[in-house]
Amino acid sequence: MHNPDADHNLGLPWEQTIPAFLNESIQKAPNKIFLELQGENISYKDFGICSRKAAEQFLEFGIQKGDRVCLFLDNCPEFLYAWFGLATIGAIGVPINTAYKENEFTFIVNNCCAKLVIYSNRLEPVISQSRNNTPSVAAFLPVETEKRSSSTQTFHPQFRELQNIDPKIHVTPDTISTLVYTSGTTGDPKGVQITHKMYVAAGQGFAYWTQSDQNDRFFTCLPFFHANAQYYSTMGAIAASGTLIVEERFSASRFWKQVRDSEATVVNFIGMMMSILAKNEPSDLDRNNSVRLFYGSPAFSPEFLDNFQKRFDTDIIVGFGMTETCYGTIEVIGDDRRPNSSGKPRTHPDSRFKNLIKIIDENGTALPPGIPGEITLHNPAIMPGYWANPVQSQLSLQDGWLRTGDLGWVDEQDFLYFVDRKKDIIRRRGENISSKEVEDVIKQHETVLECAIIAVPSEFGEDEVKAYLIPKPGSDIEPGDIIKWCASKLAYFKVPRYIEVRSDLPQTPSLRIRKDILRTEKTDLISDSFDRESAGINIR
Repeated sequence: MHNPDADHNLGLPWEQTIPAFLNESIQKAPNKIFLELQGENISYKDFGICSRKAAEQFLEFGIQKGDRVCLFLDNCPEFLYAWFGLATIGAIGVPINTAYKENEFTFIVNNCCAKLVIYSNRLEPVISQSRNNTPSVAAFLPVETEKRSSSTQTFHPQFRELQNIDPKIHVTPDTISTLVYTSGTTGDPKGVQITHKMYVAAGQGFAYWTQSDQNDRFFTCLPFFHANAQYYSTMGAIAASGTLIVEERFSASRFWKQVRDSEATVVNFIGMMMSILAKNEPSDLDRNNSVRLFYGSPAFSPEFLDNFQKRFDTDIIVGFGMTETCYGTIEVIGDDRRPNSSGKPRTHPDSRFKNLIKIIDENGTALPPGIPGEITLHNPAIMPGYWANPVQSQLSLQDGWLRTGDLGWVDEQDFLYFVDRKKDIIRRRGENISSKEVEDVIKQHETVLECAIIAVPSEFGEDEVKAYLIPKPGSDIEPGDIIKWCASKLAYFKVPRYIEVRSDLPQTPSLRIRKDILRTEKTDLISDSFDRESAGINIR
C-alpha cells in the first residue's frame, strides 16, 4: 500500500499538508497582513490562531478525520477559518454555492452525508426548508454576518480559547481537504475530491507563474466556494507570503475603485468580467491603477488584448484549467505568446513536477499537432476521483490521465488552443461548429455586451445556430446587423439563423452562462427569436 509520507520524505515541495504550508508563511512574516475582508485586516499569525480555534470547535462538535462539513457561506473570514480548521484535523470542507435553493442545497448535503453545516444567516430560509430533509446533519451553525439567528449554537472561532489539538490526528498530503461540486450542467453535480497537496501545488505554481512575492496584493471578487478563489488567490497569496484582498462579488461599476483603494497588484478574472470592463465608458482614471497583472480565462483575440493592456496600462496572461486539476496550461509573462492560445503546460518551480498534455481522439489514441481532439492532462495535482461516484471517476481518470471533456489542439511547441466544450459543439449541414468561435466574433460587435450560442432543432434533422445577446448599456441591437457582421467574418454555415435579445442570461457565480438552462427553459427554443431566413437575409 502506498505510504503518502514516502513522497514527502523525498523533499518534494508540493507534498505538504495545508497547515504546514500556511505555517511556512506564518514563520516568515507573522505580523504581515494576510487577509483584508469585510473591513478586517488579519495577520498571518492571527489567521493561524483562528484556524486552530476553528479546529478545536469542530472537535468539540464531534467532527473527526474524514467527516464532511458544508460551508454555505458568503465571502467572510469564517469561511477561511473553517476551511483551514477542517484541514488541520483531516476533515473535509464542502463549499456550497450560496445561490442554491432547497433542492440544490439538499442534494449536496445528502450526497456527501454532511455531519455539520455552517451558513451565513441571510441564508436561513434555505436552511429552514432543508432541516427535515438532511438526516445526516447533526447541527446547523450560523455565522451572524447580517442579523442574529434564533439558533443557540454559532460558529465564531475567533472568540474561543485555543487548546491543544490531539497529536494523534494524522493528516497527510494525500488527505482529502475539500469536495468542490461541479455546477451540474450535464447532470447531477459531482464532488471533486481535492487533496492537501493539490492546493499546495496550486499556490506554489500560481506565485511562480505570476512572479509574485510578499509585496504583492492578490485581489479577487470571486466566491470562496469557487475553486479559482481557493486554488489561486488564497493559496497563491500564501505561497508568496502576500496579502489576499477579497470582495463579495464582481461589480463592473465598483471594480476599478475597489482595485485602486486596495492597491491590488494581481487580479484574478473569469468568464465575461474582462469583456464587461472593456465595454465600460473610457475614463481619465483608466490607467490610474496598481495592477501589474490580470490572470484568468478564456483566451482573447490579439486585438482585445492589445486594446485592454494599453487602455488600463496592465498585462494579461490567460490559461486553461479546471477544478479537477489546477495544472492545465498558462501563458508565461514576457515570453513568446501565440494569438488565441491558452499557453503551454504549466510548470512548477521544482523541475521534478511533470505536467503533460495530450490530445486524443474518441478511441483514446494520441493525435498529432494541429488536429483537434479531447484535451487530457497528466500531473501530480490531479484529483483522486469524484466523491462516491466510481463510474464518473473511471470515465474521467484513465491510466493516470485526466480526460477533461474539452476539445482543443496543440501546435508543434505545445501551445494549447481551446476549441469548445464537447457538449457545446454544434453539428450543422455536415459541419462541426465551435460555439465559442461564433461567440467571440459576435462579442466584437460594438452593440453587444455578452453572447451565448446554442444548438436548436432544425427541420432538416441536424442543428441550427441560435444566438442569445445582451446589448451594451445604452445600445440597441439590430439582429440584421449582427447577421451581416457574422457573415463578413465567418463561414456561411457558422452564421446564426436565430437571434434572441435579452436583458440578462442565467449565470454561474463565476459568470459563465448557464447554457444548460437556456437549452431547457422553454419547449420552443425558436419562439420570440429573429429568423434570418424568414427575414430573407442572404449570407453567401
